[in-house]
Amino acid sequence: MAARGRSDRRVEPSFEGPRARDDIRLDADERILGTGRPVRRPPKAEREDDRAERPERPRPSRRKASQRRGGGGFFGPLRSLVYWCIVLAIWGGIGVGGLVLYYGAQMPAASTWSIPDRPPNMKITAIDGSVIANRGSTGGEALALEEMSPYLPQAVIAIEDRRFYSHFGVDPFGLARALVNNLTGQPIQGGSTITQQLAKNLFLSPERTFERKIQEVLLSFWLEHKFSKDQILAMYLNRVFFGSNAYGVEAASRRYFNKSARDVNLGEAATLAGLLKAPSRLSPARDPQAAEARAQVVLGAMREEGYITDSDLKTAMSQPPAKAKSYWSGAQHYAADMVVDEVKGLIGEPKVDIVVETTVDLRLEEAAEKALNDVLKKEGGKLNASQAALVSVDATGAIRALVGGRDYAESQFNRAVKAKRQPGSAFKPFVYAAALEAGARPDSIRNDAPVKIGKWTPENFDEKYRGDVTLASALAQSLNTIAAQLVMEVGPENVVSLAHRLGIDSDLQANASIALGTSEVSLVELTSAYASFMNGGYKATPHIVKRILDTDGKVLYEADYTNPPRVLSEPVAATMNSMMNRVINEGTGRAARLDGWQAAAKTGTTQSFRDALFVGYTSIMTTGVWFGNDDGAYMKKVTGGGLPARAWKEYMTAAMKGYTPTPLFATGRGLVLPPPAAQPASEPTTIGDIISGILPGSARRAQEELPPDYPPAPRPPAQDSASVERTPYKDPTYGNLVPPADVPGRDYRQYRGPYDAPAPVPPGEVGGGPVPPGEVGATGSTGQPRQTTLFDILMGQ
Repeated sequence: MAARGRSDRRVEPSFEGPRARDDIRLDADERILGTGRPVRRPPKAEREDDRAERPERPRPSRRKASQRRGGGGFFGPLRSLVYWCIVLAIWGGIGVGGLVLYYGAQMPAASTWSIPDRPPNMKITAIDGSVIANRGSTGGEALALEEMSPYLPQAVIAIEDRRFYSHFGVDPFGLARALVNNLTGQPIQGGSTITQQLAKNLFLSPERTFERKIQEVLLSFWLEHKFSKDQILAMYLNRVFFGSNAYGVEAASRRYFNKSARDVNLGEAATLAGLLKAPSRLSPARDPQAAEARAQVVLGAMREEGYITDSDLKTAMSQPPAKAKSYWSGAQHYAADMVVDEVKGLIGEPKVDIVVETTVDLRLEEAAEKALNDVLKKEGGKLNASQAALVSVDATGAIRALVGGRDYAESQFNRAVKAKRQPGSAFKPFVYAAALEAGARPDSIRNDAPVKIGKWTPENFDEKYRGDVTLASALAQSLNTIAAQLVMEVGPENVVSLAHRLGIDSDLQANASIALGTSEVSLVELTSAYASFMNGGYKATPHIVKRILDTDGKVLYEADYTNPPRVLSEPVAATMNSMMNRVINEGTGRAARLDGWQAAAKTGTTQSFRDALFVGYTSIMTTGVWFGNDDGAYMKKVTGGGLPARAWKEYMTAAMKGYTPTPLFATGRGLVLPPPAAQPASEPTTIGDIISGILPGSARRAQEELPPDYPPAPRPPAQDSASVERTPYKDPTYGNLVPPADVPGRDYRQYRGPYDAPAPVPPGEVGGGPVPPGEVGATGSTGQPRQTTLFDILMGQ
């Protein structure tokens, strides 16, 4: 009460100085409680007495106090660790977020991102629509996920990204597993998802930097947001690298297994999926054992994920390892390479995916490859013939089969198109056709005897001479002396002009040795030139591209060879068919006779047996075959009537299956061949005749007139265009072929005019002996053999 009374007493304010006794103080015993009332503590003496009476409690030690502050006991350090881990994680997250923001700010705006275009692919198809090959940077076309073999996406997901359909572009569990494996010495894993790998392949460079990894993650998030899982997987499978210049499953499947990705089996799918880890090292073409071991790992992963059963696994592992050649295999790739070159010349470099429809028949392509290899395997080794080539064209020049060498996997050089070699006697039909145009006849007589033209002395292959022979017989027996005489009569430039007119594009040397085929040509142009005889005298331009389309079906190019120009008259073409038919029936090409088919051909053999050729045709198809060596090494007496003729027969027998045998042009079609020339009655030889013939060539028979139904010699170039023959004909196999309108003042004798200029004379060793001067044979003769005189007899001529 006393305290309350004292506290109730009012103290008046005063301006007097401080008083020592009346200082306002608040002792410890006068603390104010929450009620606002002061509490007076007892005097110090009383407090000490109370402490003495109370029992003293033990004080906790510093160690126990610190244990209470840290949580105490065994869990104290663990709690501290968790605490600091959380702190570090927060700060780490802040740091990573800052880096993400920093590097993300340096990337272009997401609104400008787009999937880069896939490099254009060229899909090349045969006449039946089947795929011959794919060409381009990727090596294969893009397939929809539904078009692929179902084993392919399953195998890739099982080995590359098992949680592909559950994560959001980045797999935290995969990253954690990869981190643990890498830290514990297990096989190193990248932890990247399929989405991340796609982002890297589409947008980023391959270097391993923190910046690239962050950008990869950001791009993965964008891909997952922009596209569905199936779209991402399809883009990945169509763009990922499988080694050997193959990008995408279609390219890889055709590269390693020569089949479409639509048709791969379980073991092949596992092999392809296994390549993704190391495309070069695990390639089945490079290391089949390593590829097989990796494929078994993939199969195990597929079984773990439930994609296949134990039975499937056992069956796949029991299969032999997938075999793959070190390069694309199959003769059709020679044709595909030719298509690429031709397409670039027609439409330029493709900018989008295109489909090229070709004239190639894969059945004939396989038959051609088989025929060449059968002959090479059987006799090539013992006769030192290591290479061969074949070209087969129809009446319009469309290439139906093309083989550029023995094995495309070993050598990709196209010997049928790019190699130019001497055709030898296979060039003689152009010489004889020029002679027919100049007025000669198949029954015209020439003397097969030693001939000297300047310093050049051509000899026959067998070094024998037969005396007087007809031109038809000389062609069948491939007599060199008669061909040389014909070139002298008609002029080398006229022979060259006719050869160019029929389709020989190579430069030809206009000299007498052209009779023996000393100028180099390619097999494809030689074969297509022969097709002009087959089709009745129209130019057969060699071509392999029929149509070019884009993926939307828009036609970019379409070939049209329905109106070829006439390059030979019908009687000349018919006569050449008859004469070359004798080559097969009774001449140097007897080994190529076909059962039930009428055929015509010519053999060719170059100096020292370096090259051997056989070019022949039926009413359906013209085919040329070459045998030889790339280095020009001599074969062991291989002639055109040997290995090439046997390969030609094997191929043509297979190619003619399904066709009804039909005669050659002009047989059974109402075109009558010219009758034999009427020979004048022989008069008795008198002493005056002998005496008057003492001087060489002083007595000659009067030139006989040709029958009216035989084609006249070519007119001079300056003639009215109306005089040029334009008679259309209807072929029972190929339909109407109508030559186009010509320009005034030009005929098809000058069809390849630019090549008709004089050419340099070949070296002296060309043609088997000294080459005559350039002016020899430059002017045509009457075509009549001179009479043998007494002087000739006395001189041994």
